[in-house]
Amino acid sequence: MGQRKGIGNRLKRSIIDYLGIFLGVNLTALALVWFLIPNKIAAGGVSGLATILYYLWRWPVGVVMLLVNIPLFLACLFVFGPSFGVKTVFGTVLLAVAVEYWGAMVHPLTIDPLLGSLWGGVLAGAGVGVALRYHGTTGGTDLAAKLLAHFTSLSMGQALLVLDGLVIALAGLAFQSVDLMLYALISIVVSGKIIDGVLDGFNYSKGVYIISDRAERIAQRILTELDRGVTGLRGRGFYSGQEREVLLCVIGRTEEMRLKRLVKEEDPKAFVIITTVHEVLGEGFKE
Repeated sequence: MGQRKGIGNRLKRSIIDYLGIFLGVNLTALALVWFLIPNKIAAGGVSGLATILYYLWRWPVGVVMLLVNIPLFLACLFVFGPSFGVKTVFGTVLLAVAVEYWGAMVHPLTIDPLLGSLWGGVLAGAGVGVALRYHGTTGGTDLAAKLLAHFTSLSMGQALLVLDGLVIALAGLAFQSVDLMLYALISIVVSGKIIDGVLDGFNYSKGVYIISDRAERIAQRILTELDRGVTGLRGRGFYSGQEREVLLCVIGRTEEMRLKRLVKEEDPKAFVIITTVHEVLGEGFKE
């Protein structure tokens, strides 16, 4: 019975993942068709390369993306083994098909390159973020960057930067326009921020560490006035050798000023560290 239930749960999760990848890929395809391709914005990646070839020789964007992605995927399969993932194939092929489908069904929403770069970046970032959140990928530069990072000393992020930079530079040469290169950079920055937001959450909180001789009093005021939990950690100053209690708490971003004022009232010399926390699970936050 338990085994059957486990299989059912895995099947349910798998179906949800594929539906999420399907949604993310279609959002990415719409970003290309509505905003990026019509405005000649080659915002890095295989889609950017396909956009360049479309305007040079009218090669279909979806077909070029598929033809470029196939050898990349096969190379990754050879290097990293069969565990590389069925979902990668699904997302990669679906994106090429979706670009061709939506390209025939809808018209560009704007021919203003600035609006195209901004909204294209927003929609593409949302699409890629959703696909990644459901354990998929849209292929393209991710595959090439994985190979480049494997065979060089570059990190994954550095490899992505190098490859996207090459595509943008190629677009500048092909279209003979520095403006289009800058618009492509805008799109990449915007999409990167949106991807981070989708994966990490936009509604971030604040994590706070407080080191003070009046830790007990500060903790009580946080509990009563902010209605937030506090954890006391044991700490020792290596310079002074003194044992001290370190308070740890997580608060909403709107409560930051109240907490700083509270700590200052109790101990103006307190040492306070405030960090941004993108996702908090548990009582008082997201379940």
